[in-house]
Amino acid sequence: MSTQVDDALDLETIGLALQITDRATGIDALQLGLCEQPRRAPAPGHALVRVLAAAVNPSDVKACLGLMPQAVWPRTPGRDFAGVVVEGPTGWVGRQVYGSGGDVGITRNGSHARYLELPVAALRASPANISAAEAGAVGVPFVTAYEGFRRAGTVQRGQTVMVMGANGKVGQAAVQLAAQAGARVIAVQRGPGPHAGFACAPVDTIDASACSVADVARDLTGGCGVDIVYNTVGSAYFEAANKAMAKGATQIFISTHDRAIPFDIFSFYRGMHTYVGVDSLAMDCVASTAQLDAMRDGFERGTLKPFPVARAYALAEAMDAYRSVLAGSPDRVVLQP
Repeated sequence: MSTQVDDALDLETIGLALQITDRATGIDALQLGLCEQPRRAPAPGHALVRVLAAAVNPSDVKACLGLMPQAVWPRTPGRDFAGVVVEGPTGWVGRQVYGSGGDVGITRNGSHARYLELPVAALRASPANISAAEAGAVGVPFVTAYEGFRRAGTVQRGQTVMVMGANGKVGQAAVQLAAQAGARVIAVQRGPGPHAGFACAPVDTIDASACSVADVARDLTGGCGVDIVYNTVGSAYFEAANKAMAKGATQIFISTHDRAIPFDIFSFYRGMHTYVGVDSLAMDCVASTAQLDAMRDGFERGTLKPFPVARAYALAEAMDAYRSVLAGSPDRVVLQP
């Protein structure tokens, strides 16, 4: 990582920001520049947020590696944030806020910086009873999980929801949301043991490495199958998920490894199935507030739990944080500018 800063900088007037001038072909080729970020008055209709914590998401790293074609460079990365409003409408100045967006860090400068400029419409007060580090790590996983269920018609009490890849952060968020809604939840993960996702109700688990997921799901539902599959992995679970779906069930997709896979049209229409796709990048920082608003009560009541943060990195340690996320860290990683 290159640095172009003076150790004696007054961070209240001149902050620091990560800057990537172009996408890289691999993590070893990634050049994270640490540059000065003068504090400037925000544009009309915008506010300036001093960032307290910002998650490092897999999509942040993928964008830097050229795997997100929407990303425009040069750019400061980082989609999620928690901070304090330092300039903007009087009613917002001094308040702690949090948020996320498919544009933040992708087509507009992001949160891996001391300061972040946002539209006033994107400001939302952080939920009570959660820390800044936790609030800064809520965004992408919970917004994505909520949007999937919303597009699927929302989860109803008494339904059975199966989450594929339930050990991932979007998977853990989906499990929590389904449990909060009163659904029976089946968490599909690789490895034995209980689901470690902080759900507010008991969760059944299936070890995908040790059995037929579809057969066990059918057994758990008395042969009926599940009402909703939240498939956070995509192609690897596509066939098993289809076989586990009840008549009229819905499968939600947010990602995949393989783009082309066999598709049985006969089983699809005879099963009266619905497929729902979610692209979190399509929800900008203003649109994402609808999901955050809908989940606020859950975070404040404790039926939804923010992810514990195992380690916070300084901006100068950003490369270590990015490497940790790319290596598949099971823990939530945040930067604290």
